[in-house]
Amino acid sequence: MKKNFSPSSTERAQQTLADSRWKQVVARDKTADGQFFYSVASTGVYCRPSCASRLARPEHVAFHVDAHAAERAGFRPCKRCKPDQLPLDELHQKTIITACRQIEATDHMPRLDALAAQAGMSKFHFHRLFKQTMGLTPQGYAKACRSNRVRENLTQGRAVMATAFDAGYGAGSRFYAEADKNLGMKPSAYRNGGARTIIHFAVGECKLGSILVAQSERGLCAILLGEDAEALLRDLQDRFPKATLVGGDASFESLVSQVVGFVEQPALGLQLPLDVRGTVFQQRVWQALNTIPPGTTLTYTELAERIGAPKAIRAVASACAANPLAVAIPCHRVVRTDGGLGGYRWGLARKQILLDQEAARAGQHKERKT
Repeated sequence: MKKNFSPSSTERAQQTLADSRWKQVVARDKTADGQFFYSVASTGVYCRPSCASRLARPEHVAFHVDAHAAERAGFRPCKRCKPDQLPLDELHQKTIITACRQIEATDHMPRLDALAAQAGMSKFHFHRLFKQTMGLTPQGYAKACRSNRVRENLTQGRAVMATAFDAGYGAGSRFYAEADKNLGMKPSAYRNGGARTIIHFAVGECKLGSILVAQSERGLCAILLGEDAEALLRDLQDRFPKATLVGGDASFESLVSQVVGFVEQPALGLQLPLDVRGTVFQQRVWQALNTIPPGTTLTYTELAERIGAPKAIRAVASACAANPLAVAIPCHRVVRTDGGLGGYRWGLARKQILLDQEAARAGQHKERKT
């Protein structure tokens, strides 16, 4: 008669230790939540990988593809991590998204205590969670929504003052004061697609391919890289459809040479004013990018933490992708958590070249110092 032998505790422990999922359980990896669940035979419960409960002995652990599979195996949900419910992060995200929709639907900022009460939180906790998730305070988000409404209405040709009042401005003076900063030009000029705005530009060549440099009266407004000079010019025209573009200026050529030198050797620095136009959040990300020294990198997660918005990783990545000033705002110094390059608006090959050059020069500088 054939006997059935169950694995010994040592064999069960070895099987668990050899499973890649065990490392995620040990690390309490939140990114693994939802990918699998694990049960503990000694307690009769099942948990998320990120559960903060005391780590189980590996011989007592089994893995399950979903919560239903764990329950069919006879295990009950852990009362601490509540694996049968939505993850806390997802619940918080839904709460904040609901608040965002409410802010977007009104011309005036809702009271903070009203938003917090609707979310079932204290004002302090709601304010902190909102900033962590969105990268902006509720008031900052309301201002950004108002700026977006202004841009949309002006683009559609609406009258300037009608746009101001529709966006919730009670006084024209305040609207004009904020519009110049947010739009980068007078509202009437933005409404006309940048009409009467003069932008000097030139296209040259550098080690990274074609380069277009453009400058408004405020400073450099575009440094674009690519293979096709005509495509770069079309990109500039799309940004300022009614601006007066002036090319081939002899005095401007010297500035282009300076920018090309900087792109090829970023460690030299660029002592030129920048005309940086973007949302409040984008500008926060771009300012943080300029604190990353040449030869070093940050992950998207670290960059989000640096601006005080640890959960706004996707928004940070989008802000990097929207950067119009290649190298001058060094979004190429941001990489994925696993060390991969991630994305880059001007091509991953260029990003790798820039990082390699900066790392090499940083290494040479270190050798000279030692």
